[in-house]
Parts: sequence; C-alpha cells; structure tokens
Amino acid sequence: MQEISKLKEIVAQFVGDSEEIDVKPLGAGHINDSYKVKAGEKEYVLQRINHSIFKNVPKLQSNILRVTMHIRQKLMDAGVNDIDRKVLTLVPTPGGKLFYQDAEGSYWRMMDFIRDSKSYDEINPELAYRAGLAFGEFQKMLADLPGDPLFETIPNFHNIESRLETFRDSVRANKVGRLVEVQDLVSELEARADEMCKAERMHREGKLIKRTNHCDTKVNNILFDKNDQVLCVVDLDTVMPGYVLSDFGDFIRTGANKGAEDDQDLDNVSLDLAIFEGYTKGYLENAASFLTEVEIENLAFGAKLLTYMQTVRFLTDYIDGDTYYKIAYGNHNLVRSKAQFKFLQSLEQNFDMMQEIVLSTAEKYR
Repeated sequence: MQEISKLKEIVAQFVGDSEEIDVKPLGAGHINDSYKVKAGEKEYVLQRINHSIFKNVPKLQSNILRVTMHIRQKLMDAGVNDIDRKVLTLVPTPGGKLFYQDAEGSYWRMMDFIRDSKSYDEINPELAYRAGLAFGEFQKMLADLPGDPLFETIPNFHNIESRLETFRDSVRANKVGRLVEVQDLVSELEARADEMCKAERMHREGKLIKRTNHCDTKVNNILFDKNDQVLCVVDLDTVMPGYVLSDFGDFIRTGANKGAEDDQDLDNVSLDLAIFEGYTKGYLENAASFLTEVEIENLAFGAKLLTYMQTVRFLTDYIDGDTYYKIAYGNHNLVRSKAQFKFLQSLEQNFDMMQEIVLSTAEKYR
C-alpha cells in the first residue's frame, strides 16, 4: 500500500493531484519498471527509468522527444488518422520537464497509454512481414531527422570492436578460472573476428553510414491493433546512431531462430528461412527506397554480426563469473553462448540463400 501511495505521488508530479488516480503494474520489462495509470478519464504509462543503464536521463528523454515529434510530423503531413495511437506521446511535468527525479534519486517518466493495442512474443512469417514493415517505416521516417545525431544512450552498444576488446580483456584476466572449459569456443570466435569487424572498417572508410537506429528490434517492441495491423514502434530508449544492418540483424537473431536463445538442446537451434524471408520482404518494402547499395549488400551479414556479438557478450559474462546478465542456473551464460554460436553456424550455412532473398527483394522495391 505504501508503494502505491508513493506511485500516486509521482503521478501527481505529471498530471496534478487527483482523488481518482489508479496505478497497477504493467508488463515484465527487463530494464525499466512500468505501471499503467488511470487518472480521471485518461490512461498513461508510468516508468521508472533504469538509471544504472541510462546514465544521462535528460539526453535520453531529449532523444525520444526528437524522434517522436519528427514521426508525428511525418504522419500529419501524410494525412494519417488516429495519430495518437501511432506514435508515443511523452507527458511533461507542469514545469515542462520530461522526467521527474524523486527524493531517493530515481527517475520517472510518463507517456500516454496507447489504447486497444497488443504485442507479441511469438512470431510467424506473416507477423515477421508486418514487423519488417514497422521497422522499415520507422527507419525511413527518421532517415531525414534534422540536427545533430542523437545522443548515444549506451556507448558502443553495437560496436563489435569494443565488445571484442572487452572479451579479450576477460579472457586474459580469466577471473574465475573458466577459460579452460571454453577455450575451443574462444578460438572459434577469434577465427571470425576479422570478418565481423568489417562494418566498423567500412564506416571509417566512408563506405557505410550511420543512421537513426532503434537498436532493440524485437517483435515485442511493436504494438499492433486488434486486426494485427501495425500501430507503432515502442521502447525508444536505445534509439541512437547505428548501422541499419545491426537493426536488421538483431531482429533475425531474436525472431528467426527455431530454438530458444538459451536452448539446452542445440538440435532445436537453426534459422527459420520463412521468417527471414517474411521480415526481409516487409522491411525492404519500406526501406529499399532510402538504403544505399552497400547497406543492402550487408543486411544478411548483419544477422551474422549481431548473433556473433551476442555470443561474445554471453561468453564474456560467463568468463567473468556472471556479473552482467541474470542467470537461472550455474552455467546459464555458457548455455546461452553455445546456443547463439549454433545459430551463427546455421546463418553461415544458409548465408548464400539469405543473400539471394535480400538482393532479389531489394530489386523488386527499388
């Protein structure tokens, strides 16, 4: 009861005092704590921002405001109906701030609740196609975002050179003596390291540009209406500069694996080509018009890169003694590492077919 009373006080910092404030937990997010709020006739989402991950909350919120206002203007210019359900709306405090810091130092924000919406955790080829439409349109609308690049809310988040540097430090330190049991996997990752750094090299050479990316392209970060039509892309904390191949690749990593991310039975783990094809078609239907040839040629590589990167991250944490990811059992991070590596091998085996799907689909929409 004390917690609810405190939450109501925080809500009041945004919408003023009211006897009719109702607050209930919403979802099970891994990063931020979320609540559904009813205040009078209006509904909102209240979130406690994870300040240990997002260290500069003013710039984080400024990013989200810039992105949502730009998308809103695009929708208005296109004459779209029901815009408030198709882009997030931040709720400022009466003083105009986009967050509130409580006495304990926690940061909070409020957004309008998008009514009659739903999200999915499971995926099929048709849903993959619609998710591709959603993320392709999202990037297309933000391709001409004016002003300076967005603030990098998590520095080097999808920078494989930085991730490998951390990985190699962990291997050298071998803090908890686990290196001997994973040496073969370490060698496999090192054998691929040069290829996996090619995006960073191409960027330095001026061949691959950075755009405004979502950086967490999971299907559950899209809201759908009751007819399974896309409403909007949500969870904008990680929207920042990046390579489009990373956004494309992360969806394939999370959505097109027949097994689980931490599947203990590696026979379950392989690429679902129907989901890959569905997502590729939806994505390029909206994105092909603004992508460069180099970006298109490297979309399928993005799937390998992000799967490789996640293998590196899981194995780094295992070697370090499980200090970053929450684990459910002792060797959970090792199981995750092996499952991700098995998926990487499946991507490598299917790469020519993936590349053909991307290039033939892009040709259709250019």
